[in-house]
Amino acid sequence: MSFLESFSQIRTLLKNIDLDALGKLSKKVDLNRMMGVVSKMSEEDLGKMLKFMEAGSGKKKAPPVVNGDFYELSATLTGEDREIQLKVRDFMETEIRPIANEYWNKAHFPMHIIPLMAKLNICGLTYKGYGCAGKSALLEGFVAMEMARVDSSISTFFGVHSGLAMGSIYLCGSEEQKQYWLPVMQRMELIGAFGLTEPEVGSGVAGGLTTTCERVGDEWVINGQKKWIGNATFSDITIIWARDLADNQVKGFIVRKENPGFVAEKMQDKMALRTVQNALITLTDCRVPETDRLQNANSFKDTANVLRMTRAGVAWQAVGCGRGAYELALKYTLERKQFGRPIAGFQLVQDLLVTMLGDLTAMQTLVYRLSQLQDGGVLTDEHASLAKVFSTLRMRSIVDHARELFGGNGILLEYDIARFVADAEAIYSYEGTKEINSLIVGRAITGESAFV
Repeated sequence: MSFLESFSQIRTLLKNIDLDALGKLSKKVDLNRMMGVVSKMSEEDLGKMLKFMEAGSGKKKAPPVVNGDFYELSATLTGEDREIQLKVRDFMETEIRPIANEYWNKAHFPMHIIPLMAKLNICGLTYKGYGCAGKSALLEGFVAMEMARVDSSISTFFGVHSGLAMGSIYLCGSEEQKQYWLPVMQRMELIGAFGLTEPEVGSGVAGGLTTTCERVGDEWVINGQKKWIGNATFSDITIIWARDLADNQVKGFIVRKENPGFVAEKMQDKMALRTVQNALITLTDCRVPETDRLQNANSFKDTANVLRMTRAGVAWQAVGCGRGAYELALKYTLERKQFGRPIAGFQLVQDLLVTMLGDLTAMQTLVYRLSQLQDGGVLTDEHASLAKVFSTLRMRSIVDHARELFGGNGILLEYDIARFVADAEAIYSYEGTKEINSLIVGRAITGESAFV
């Protein structure tokens, strides 16, 4: 290179160089040494270095939106149904999320939310008539998921009232009973509970109820106890299932809170779903008029019809709990920094997140198909049981990984995830344990019953 060419390049360099920036740089590094190192680099290494420096100097792009619906299943809803889903999400985000930990910690129920929830007009969502919307089971599933995504306790409260209590009347009540009870329950002017489980009888309710009923004239006399009955400390009515001493068949009753002989005591010291008000119910010569007996509940098969319908909802609830935990964890990893950068950029963290998302997406597609079967009128016990088994197992795994990603903060209530971990244990067990639901599916696929 000639002297004139070198002089020309130097002049051009001096004309374009930022002397202030060069001065600042000289305070940080030895410029002569740096120039010596750079001059010895190959063109390939120089290109890589420049690319790295340019990437670091530019504006950081915003992270993707935190969204647990990776396959965009909600996009398949109709415009009207999608609007209902988003309305429920907004309610849960604005009214429930800010107070969820407070009420969970105190083991109190926020009674003030009932009239607010009533405005959503979603009780008895799938029922036809009686003020109900007659919507699809698929939409009902999305609603359960949206509630559990923020607070499984509120989802459970709603499922007991709208699903188990209203569902018992809808499926097993006379037309007169439906006309009387369902409209006021749909408006949430009266709240319902569902009394099936007993202190010594959980999974064996099909043939082992110890709560008995006996007809005396135009009344029924009920004796026994029920345990784990959600909403029952403040519900206006409780559906009580009892074994008829005359024919040994299970009967259902609408028991009002003011009925003599009906006492509901709040269960204390729960470690899960603490906002849900579970009660131990004692019925001592509790007299119920024949008009309050569910006229179309004549055996446990009728009870099982209610459970089959609501078990699908519990599977969706497990999806919601898992989704809420995944989204909390993903958001936390984007914000939490260690070693100078967000932990979301670490390989082991991304591996856990993808494992969680894979489980969540499998759960979502499973319950989506389950609701399609329900809407098609071909849902069976084994369909609902398989979804309940798989979804609650994967939910447990997701919340476990989520807590791991939070590190020590994962045991602090303020970060929410501890509540999800605890609540997942209740969802895993109620509406049929893993073992019982597995035996229901096993009987269907083998033709052999393993029940004792």
